[in-house]
Amino acid sequence: MSTSLRTRISSLRYAASALTLLLAGCVSGPDHDPPQMPLPAKFEEGGNKSNGSVVTAEWWTAYRDKRLDGLVTHGLRENLDVLQALESINSASANVTVAGAGGLPSLTVGASHTLSGEKGQLRTTVGSTNTSGGEASLSWLLDFFGQYRRSKESAIASLGAAYATADNAKLTFLKDLVESYIDARYYQERIALSQASLKSRQQTYELTHLQMKAGAASRLDVVQAEGLVQSTKSEIPGLQQSFTESAHHIATLIGMPASSLMGELQKSAGQPVFRGDIRAGIPADLIRNRPDIRKAERELAAAVADIGAAEAQLYPSISLSGSISPSWVKSSGASGGSLTSWSFGPSLNLPIFDGGTLRANVEIEKSDARTQYLAWKAAVLNGVEEVENALTAVRRDTQTLEPLRRQVETAQESLALSTTSYKDGASSLLDVLDAQRSVSDAQANLAATVQQVAKDYVDLYVAIGAGYLEPEHVAAKQTAKSG
Repeated sequence: MSTSLRTRISSLRYAASALTLLLAGCVSGPDHDPPQMPLPAKFEEGGNKSNGSVVTAEWWTAYRDKRLDGLVTHGLRENLDVLQALESINSASANVTVAGAGGLPSLTVGASHTLSGEKGQLRTTVGSTNTSGGEASLSWLLDFFGQYRRSKESAIASLGAAYATADNAKLTFLKDLVESYIDARYYQERIALSQASLKSRQQTYELTHLQMKAGAASRLDVVQAEGLVQSTKSEIPGLQQSFTESAHHIATLIGMPASSLMGELQKSAGQPVFRGDIRAGIPADLIRNRPDIRKAERELAAAVADIGAAEAQLYPSISLSGSISPSWVKSSGASGGSLTSWSFGPSLNLPIFDGGTLRANVEIEKSDARTQYLAWKAAVLNGVEEVENALTAVRRDTQTLEPLRRQVETAQESLALSTTSYKDGASSLLDVLDAQRSVSDAQANLAATVQQVAKDYVDLYVAIGAGYLEPEHVAAKQTAKSG
């Protein structure tokens, strides 16, 4: 091999290497760095220990209710809002392919066959002509300034946002389902308490009626006792309606007709009581665990990549294009022949004057990125606030349970004493009726507080972003990222 030939080959190799480096390294716009903001070391009423990842923590099992566990498991797979959010992932994944396709070579191939001829008195040719042809066209936009690479970065970030949106839909579903179940059991408890209260007041009414016949009670006493009976009766239908509405909503959440679930939920069960630990973690955990914060961060990453895609349009673009068109023609009574035409060459597109549109597009994308950063900060602060509020509610509402239980006990004791005293003639019916009201009110307050404390734990674990992923889903995500 001659020296000049070696020199030319070496020069071509260096040129190819330089072109490769240019295509790989020259990317317009800023790179995305994960956003940061100062956060306190601990929540005001929390500890200093990090939770780590809690996305697989099945916190609802701490209520120790098998029916609730089954509803959650079924609902995470069948809830329509969750399924819609999961479907959007497929669309976002396809957008990644579309975004990156512009920077790849494009090849189209076509073929045709035509039979032609002439008829009539004015024809100039006799017979027919067969023409067969084909065409192959190749085009490639050299992405020197990273327009399509930034577009693909943006699409990949949007795909991450779609995953986070689906996770957030699961977390929203969990909160709605568990709280609706707590409500349904609360109304069942209230119905049972009202029925027990009705039985007690009915007995008091009958006793008063007998005493009136014996001359030991007045008509006013009977009317007052009867009024309390009717008041209790009027409460029950409203409570039954509220239970039915909660049951219907649960059925909708898990993607089932209401009638198919009503029988199961009507089976008596006590109010759910959370029997787990308070695991709030630290504020920094929220950035990793809360899907709404991850969604905001991915939307910020997409907006930053869009800046680069907009800036790349300010610079020249070079396209390589070529085509080849072979054809074969055969006329009647003549021998056939072939013809092949081809073309190849680069084209340059240089923006000179556009009225400021391209630069304005860059400013629009920069403004959008700043907006997304502020949205991310707002999501973080909102998450911290929700955890702080949930911690306060759990601790304060829990402190009221024991006094309310004691209040129910003292009210029941007072009712028993006043009833005995009334039978002995030592007290009036008004004392008994007041004692019955006190018992009913105390029991209703206790049931409402048990309901609220159970919901407080839901709010806490949803606020820290716990329980929306099954372990196998986490493994699948990690495998996809490593791939």
